[in-house]
Amino acid sequence: MTRHPPYRGPRLFSQGFRPFFLAASAWAALAPALWLGVLDGWFELNTVFDPVSWHIHEMIFGFVVATIAGFLSAAIPNWTGRLPVRGAPLICLAALWLAGRAAVAASVWLGAGLTAAIDLSFLATLLIVVLRELIAGKNWRNLPMAGALAALLGANAAMHAEAAGWLADDGTSWRLAVSVVVILISLVGGRIVPSFTRNWLAKNGFTDLPSAFGHIDRLAQATTIIALALWTALPGTLICGIVLLAAGAAQGVRVMRWRGLSATAEPLVLILHVAYLWAPIGLALLGVATLAPGVSSTLAIHALTLGLVGGMILAVMTRATLGHTGRPLRADRFTISIYVAVNAAALARIAAEINSTWMIELINLSGFFWVAAFAGFAIYYGRFLVGVRRE
Repeated sequence: MTRHPPYRGPRLFSQGFRPFFLAASAWAALAPALWLGVLDGWFELNTVFDPVSWHIHEMIFGFVVATIAGFLSAAIPNWTGRLPVRGAPLICLAALWLAGRAAVAASVWLGAGLTAAIDLSFLATLLIVVLRELIAGKNWRNLPMAGALAALLGANAAMHAEAAGWLADDGTSWRLAVSVVVILISLVGGRIVPSFTRNWLAKNGFTDLPSAFGHIDRLAQATTIIALALWTALPGTLICGIVLLAAGAAQGVRVMRWRGLSATAEPLVLILHVAYLWAPIGLALLGVATLAPGVSSTLAIHALTLGLVGGMILAVMTRATLGHTGRPLRADRFTISIYVAVNAAALARIAAEINSTWMIELINLSGFFWVAAFAGFAIYYGRFLVGVRRE
């Protein structure tokens, strides 16, 4: 890990992953709790977004984008050897994210245009910061990260335009956002899952290590990108469904080559495989839903968002928090419990689409597990995020 001069400001703003992981986990618990309240008829959300669009927007551009900011804040100094963004600039960046959440909540009074300008300012600023750091550090290999942020910025702008009635609301914006996030996980997960697994297996004397990056990985990434591009632009078409099934199969073969079953003794490694396994499941289900009109695409979307995105985010946040705060890379019982909870949330939400009789109860159960997982992270890991690094 790159060493930097001592930091004298507030500990929470000494490294970007600290405020953003804390904010992301808190919002991941609060926003779905509010959403369940709307579904159960306890109250209404008064925003320029309809309730479903608000739920989608805040989970992607509130929760997921904050975790991306935290991940990049931790990773870029190691990629470039440059000082991390911290202190006043980091406080300003975090304030922009918070302002976006407040603006969306008050959007009826602010108006669609001002709400969009405030909310978009965070991603736009984050993109500029990331570009500056990558270019200054001549880290050309990771420039696609900036491209992903630009795509998310465009998707967010389109979603605001749809809410304002300036664009037709056909779901293209949120499908693009979900696709970008899934592709990012495919790219980054393809590096870290086999790498962390190989390190742990080698340390513990295993000789059957994950396969090196090769043609199967390239095929899985290429088919996933093409499949999700088709799903974004041409959902419901025959070619889209076929390529989605191919992408699911390729990702399934890929994850099997990473020797996850050999790492069952270490939950911190195993959770990476469990989370990534939702990628082939979700892509395959989305392909089935595309080709079979009787199958709900919501089932597949929640496999990708709750299972893959939620599971991988929780896996990365716990590991990164432990590592960057100087704590042993081991998952204790509480950490294992939140891993179980996030996967239970995905399973319950999928079951809700299959069992219409118990749909509302299963959705509420899914929400309970999800809120428990991320509220648990915020409370338990929050003390590490605001505390002093162990040397």
